[in-house]
Formats: sequence, C-alpha cells, structure tokens
Amino acid sequence: MSGPAAGAAVAGTATDVVCLGESMVTFLPSQPGRLADVPSFGRGIGGAESNVACALAAAGHRAAWVGRVGADGFGDHLVEAIASYGVDTSAVRRDPARPTGIYFRTATDRGAGTHEVAYYRAGSAASAMSPANMPYGELFAGRVLHLSGITAALSEDCLALLRELTAPRAGRPLVSFDVNHRPHLWRGGNADATVLLDLARRCDLVFVGEDEAEEAWGIVGAEAIREAVPEPAVLVVKRGSAGATVFASELRPGPGVPAAARGSGDAAVARASGAEGAKDASGPAFPAAGGAEGGDTVTHVPALRVEVVAAVGAGDAFAAGFLSASLRGLPVRDRARHGHLMAAAVLTVPGDLTEPPARDHADRLAALDDDAWGRLRLGPGWTAAGRPSEEVRTP
Repeated sequence: MSGPAAGAAVAGTATDVVCLGESMVTFLPSQPGRLADVPSFGRGIGGAESNVACALAAAGHRAAWVGRVGADGFGDHLVEAIASYGVDTSAVRRDPARPTGIYFRTATDRGAGTHEVAYYRAGSAASAMSPANMPYGELFAGRVLHLSGITAALSEDCLALLRELTAPRAGRPLVSFDVNHRPHLWRGGNADATVLLDLARRCDLVFVGEDEAEEAWGIVGAEAIREAVPEPAVLVVKRGSAGATVFASELRPGPGVPAAARGSGDAAVARASGAEGAKDASGPAFPAAGGAEGGDTVTHVPALRVEVVAAVGAGDAFAAGFLSASLRGLPVRDRARHGHLMAAAVLTVPGDLTEPPARDHADRLAALDDDAWGRLRLGPGWTAAGRPSEEVRTP
C-alpha cells in the first residue's frame, strides 16, 4: 500500500469525517416524462459519499470529501459545489486523461416503474482510484472514514482500494461503511456483490438495507443479517417504512478490528478511531453504542411518516444523521432518530441535498416520547425554523 504506514490516524485531528467516493454531475429534468421526451435539464450534483459529507458539514461537523474528477468543467463544478456546503475538498485529485462522470434521470421517484437513469461513468476519473494513486494521509486524517459499496463496484482498482482501507491495522480510523448495493454496477464485472459482505465484516459501523441484503447476499431479516455480519461494533439495518434496527455490542475481535482496539463500549471504538480521550479541537471521542458484555443491545426505532416529494438521497441522509448524532455521543435511539430526521429533510425536497433542520430543532424532535414520535407528520417546509405548524401534524 502506498501512503503512510499503519498508525497514520492522528488523535486530536481537526476533521471529524472523511468521505471517499465518486461524485457526478447530475442532470435533472425540467418536466416529468421519458428521458426521450424531456426538452431540457438542470444541473446538480450526486454521489453517495459526497452527499454524506455535505450533510455533515451543513449540520456543523468538519467533513472532507476525497475523490477523483476529470480536469474538465464538470470536475470544476463538482469541487466548487461540494465545497460550497463547507466540505474540505483539498484532497480531491484531478485526472487529465479521464472525464468526470455524469448522469441523467427522470423526474419520477426511483422506485417507480417508469423511472429512468442514464449513467455516463464508465472510464471516469473516479473509476481509476486505486491503492497507488489516492492520498492515504488525507484519508486517514479524520476520526471516521466513511466508505460505500458503490466505490467497490466501479473497477477492480477501486475494489482493491476499499480492501486496503478496510484492512486491519493499528491506528486505523473508525471505518463507517454503507453497503449501497447498486445491481446495475455489478453486471458483467469480474466480481459480484458478495464482496460487499466481506467488506462490511471488516468495518466498525455498517449501514445496510434489508432489501439490499436479500438482493445481494440472499439473506433475509435483520437478525440473519447480524449473524452474517457479526464483527462491526454497530450494525444498522434499514427496514424502509418499518424503521431501523440497530445492533450494538462490544468491539469484537474480527477481521476488521485491530487487536489493540479490542474491548467493550465507547472506549473501544474511541481507541479504534485513534481519538480516545481527545478533548481538544476535535471534540469528544467518537463513541460506540456500548452493549452488554458478550452480546448485542438491539434497538428498534420506527420510521417517521413523511410526505415524500422525491425518494432520492434518503439513505445517504440517514447515514449522515446517524453519524452526526454518534459524533455527539447521543444514545442509540437518538442516533437512529436523527438518521430518520435527516432522511425526512431530503425526502421532502426534489433533490439529493437540502439544508438540515437546526440542531436544537432536531434534538427536540429526537427527544420526544414514543407516542409523540409516532404522531409526527413531516411535509415540505418542516425544517424551517419557527414553523411548528408544518413540523408536527396529527391525523
């Protein structure tokens, strides 16, 4: 592996979360209909990992995005747009030989049968990411390194990079991994989506949807997923409208856990992230959920009822909300609730990104009792401060 030796993570770093992955320019239709019939498109940005970085930065955290873009106008736009959210883009690499990826999509929701997405990302600058050309010093500079399975699907070199970054090593940052299974990316490649299971088992915090696990691995149900992915200290199983189930335990010995980090509860994950006891500019140590000795604490958190405008980017927003609350040391229930709230903010706007609710606003909602949480109805405009009538509606 090129870059710094094991142990490069620095306690007291100024960066909370580093996100690695491909971001693309998105062309959004001016009206509903088939791509063949849409007369014009507006320009936006899209990318699971950069979405997480933007949401975290907008929520007040120090986030960085690392990737590769072409030495072209689309690459300029991506870097400038992502930086405008307050994200550190200084480690983004430019590739003079390969283009920035782009894609077009229809206006209908992704789940609709008429939804179309046309990707132009084959041979993109991001697909050339490899262990030989990425800045390990910057990747290991945060308290958390956030990755996703999309990167693993882009090329053999990208898969090799993720295997290097998730390999056990002393001083490795806490590794967060969103499975993000995209079936179309795995067709015709030299690997298949089962490699995502191996990658997930090497990480410390994992997000996976029940539907993803069934499609990619043939595993059905949250408990069966935990049996197949026992190593991460925290496993978040997203269950769509049913909510999320969080399995949290001591940091177990396993393929993704350095021996020096083994132990239980908050201190173990703090050691794994290289931030134990850090109380300086980096803020408090990144905490784990802390489970009973020898087993999991299982927490189910119901989803919110949301008036959906577009089901785009909600998974990335959930991961950002959960990470944000984890960085702040909130209880497991509130971590998942902040994930649901951040997802609700995105679900009630047309695009992948939006301004999240103010922190005190979200904290107040996350602290509601179970009955009040269950009565929440969130629609467009709910994140605006001082508009409680749009925030909570009962039948």
